Amino acid sequence: MITASPVLEPPPLPGHAPAAGSGRFGPGMSGRDLLGIIFRVCRELRVSDIQMRASRPVYIHTNKGMEKLEFLGILSPSNMDEILKELITNRESGSHGFGQEQAMEMRVDEKIRLAIASFAETRVADFSCDGIPMGDTGERSGRLRIQAHLSSSGLGITCRILNDFIPELESLGIDPDTTDTLRHCVLKRAGLCLVTGPTGSGKSTTLASLIDWARRHHPKHIVTVEDPIEYQYPDDMDDPEYPGHRVPSPSIVTQQEVGRDVHSYRQGLKDVLRKAPHIILLGEIRDREAMETCMEAAQTGHLVLSTLHTTGAVKTIGRILELYPRESHGSVLSRLSEILIFIHSQGLLNGVQRRVLTYEFLQNNDDAVSSAIANYSGGARSLEDVIRRAGNIEWDNNLRRLVRMGLITPETFINARMNKNDDEI
Repeated sequence: MITASPVLEPPPLPGHAPAAGSGRFGPGMSGRDLLGIIFRVCRELRVSDIQMRASRPVYIHTNKGMEKLEFLGILSPSNMDEILKELITNRESGSHGFGQEQAMEMRVDEKIRLAIASFAETRVADFSCDGIPMGDTGERSGRLRIQAHLSSSGLGITCRILNDFIPELESLGIDPDTTDTLRHCVLKRAGLCLVTGPTGSGKSTTLASLIDWARRHHPKHIVTVEDPIEYQYPDDMDDPEYPGHRVPSPSIVTQQEVGRDVHSYRQGLKDVLRKAPHIILLGEIRDREAMETCMEAAQTGHLVLSTLHTTGAVKTIGRILELYPRESHGSVLSRLSEILIFIHSQGLLNGVQRRVLTYEFLQNNDDAVSSAIANYSGGARSLEDVIRRAGNIEWDNNLRRLVRMGLITPETFINARMNKNDDEI
């Protein structure tokens, strides 16, 4: 007689136990229940980046790389459909309900129908949405940044739980002198400030910290065009004179999200100057048109902050030139030498105990730097030389500082260094 072996529960992650009451995935669960289970576990594990795929367990990003939440079970294709519908339902509404007179239930059904139709056509959807309830306690996750896509396994969703709390620059791992310089720079009347780095390097957090500081300390009109919005800036702030009280902040922040408040990134770029801003934040320089908008705004008396997916100041200048035909390089470099305020290029490394921020910082604050930028097309050596000058931070030198502080290992230094021929620590 053959007896069936009992089905064993898959173990939790090493060193992790399932969150109390987290449960497991089951057939017929709603998208809200499924997401509630996932987000409760992620809160316990203090992770924010999640990968969901049909017919697979949930994966999370940790300091060790990718780890599986096998103890929750497998997400079926129908589970993934329900999760996508729930996220779409909670998607931050376009125009915030302006001009919509239908019943809320009809709007939700129509929102799902239109979003699914658009996804079927484009095969990808990027959006942000409100927090999802985590059970019956009234707790909600943070706001979410979502990308839904198709792959060989079917429907996939990449989710980042956004932090509603905007950290101070001092807490990010940036040197105090560089922090002071960054803050001084965002008070300039006009110019271009670039924060660069690969995806997931914390560029949005650094920019949000700068914008939030300016918002709380100076009377500015700050306009952002983002795809999607990651951090939301409140209208008020802690009263500096009466702790525990809130007062209106001296700045007004106009945040626009592509797909919600403007139809396209191109429209947002076109309209941004008509809002009479002092500071402009463009979420990303994606093409020549976006670069032109940034430079024109900087040349006409606006302070512009934006990002590029490059590592290091030298590669950033090179990437900008790649957007233009070769015959335009001279004029582009000349303009950059006049309007560029700084390039802050950063990355997040797996440290000894936690992820560690490293960066390179170049400030265009004297004739030597301006000349090196203007003459970049003749070779990058002069620009590399001025990065080593006082007041600037070179990428590899900053890595050496992190090794000496015991925050990263020598192996991490070797893998992350810019000059691959230099093994000196």
